[in-house]
Amino acid sequence: MTTTGHAGGDPFAVDSDEGWAWGLSAFAGVMLAAIASMQILEGISALAKDDVYADAGNYTFAANLTTWGWIHLLLGIVGVIIGIGIVARQGWGQIGGIVIAVLAAVANFLFVPYYPGWALTLLAFNLLLIWALTSQFRNRPARHR
Repeated sequence: MTTTGHAGGDPFAVDSDEGWAWGLSAFAGVMLAAIASMQILEGISALAKDDVYADAGNYTFAANLTTWGWIHLLLGIVGVIIGIGIVARQGWGQIGGIVIAVLAAVANFLFVPYYPGWALTLLAFNLLLIWALTSQFRNRPARHR
C-alpha cells in the first residue's frame, strides 16, 4: 500500500506501520485527555473541600491541599488541550504530551500520601501514556543523517 492518495488510488490507504503509529498516537491523545479530565476532578475536589483527602502528617513534600488542587487543576486543563492537539495531529502535541505526562506523573507520585489508590492509578496511566508517546519516535526518520 502507499501512504499518499493519487488519481485512481485509495486516498485513505496507509501502510501498516503508519496505521499502527496513528492508532497508538490516537490512543495516547484520547488517554491524555481522559487522564487530564480526572486530574481536573482531583483538583476541583481538593479546592472545594480541604478535608476530602487524608492528612499527610509529617510528609517532606507536604503542601496545603489548596495548592495541590491548583496544581492538579492546571495540569489537567493543559493536558486536555494537549490531548486534543495529539488527536488533531498537531506537531507540538507529542512533545507537549510527554512533558505534561511527566509533570503529572511527578505530581501524582508526590500526592500519594494524600490519596494513595487514586494517585498510584493516575501515575500508572501517565507512565503508560509516556510509553505510548515515546514509542512513536522509532517510526520517524531522522532529520540529520
